[in-house]
Amino acid sequence: MIDKICMFLTNKMRKEMPEIDDERAEIIYYGLQNIIGEIPKIFIMLLIAYLLGVLKLALITFLIILPYRSFSGGFHLKTHIGCIITTSAMYCSPAIISKYFILDSWAKWIAIVGIWIFGMSMITLYAPADTENVPILRKKDRKQKKILSYITLTIALGIAAVISNPIIANIIIIGYFIQTCTITRLAYKITDNKYGYEVYNTSTVS
Repeated sequence: MIDKICMFLTNKMRKEMPEIDDERAEIIYYGLQNIIGEIPKIFIMLLIAYLLGVLKLALITFLIILPYRSFSGGFHLKTHIGCIITTSAMYCSPAIISKYFILDSWAKWIAIVGIWIFGMSMITLYAPADTENVPILRKKDRKQKKILSYITLTIALGIAAVISNPIIANIIIIGYFIQTCTITRLAYKITDNKYGYEVYNTSTVS
């Protein structure tokens, strides 16, 4: 069903914009698959969170991580089951851990500084981490997303440092660490992903 909807939208776009060639149409098609395909996965994730008793915290986790993920990117699993498991783990795990384990002040500061250094390094190397199905080819777009990744990471960890709610602080710390891990080359190798900008070679794209 999702495939048919994506194909219909892609064909409609090609009729409206004849300049879209076959290669670009394929990229658009896979992009739509990722976007539309995320909707049922999010509902399944929320159902799992409800059954685990962390629905509210998982929803907060999703909303907290979403801006950073939208700018920094990350790998995508190639099967629906894999995506559902990964999505659920990514948003439920910080919620569960943050609910039952609270970092003391020193551990919290060490974690924030360590994750900020790790995150800034990984953003410099890999962000925005695209995929071969949905590559980010324009240098202007890549630069903008990289800068926004730096800003989002810094602001979020700054909030974690000063916020009085320890659960929200933990969600930010753990969630942003996990998201940063998803853009690394090791994560891409483990999940058999390729960076789209490397596959399509953006050296000539302005």
